[in-house]
Amino acid sequence: MPEARGAAIDPSLCPLCGQPNACGAEAARCTGEPCTDCWCMTVAIPAALRAQVPAEAQGLACICRNCVAQACPAPDWAVKAAGT
Repeated sequence: MPEARGAAIDPSLCPLCGQPNACGAEAARCTGEPCTDCWCMTVAIPAALRAQVPAEAQGLACICRNCVAQACPAPDWAVKAAGT
C-alpha cells in the first residue's frame, strides 16, 4: 500500500500501486482546464478491482491503466464502459 494510514490521498497516484494514474480529470483540475476525456472513461473497470481501492481513497484517486490491464488481459479491459 503506497499511502500510510491517515495520510492525505494523492489523487494523481493509483491507490493500488502508488504509480501515476494519468487521470485526465485530475490533470484538468490541477490546470484549471476543462476535462474533455480520460482513458478510464472509455474502459470498463471491473467491480472486483474497484473494490480493492482502500476506503479512504474511493472516489478520490483513480486506478492506473497498468493495474487495470494486469487485472483484465486485453482485449477484455478495453471494452467501453458504456457497454458497447
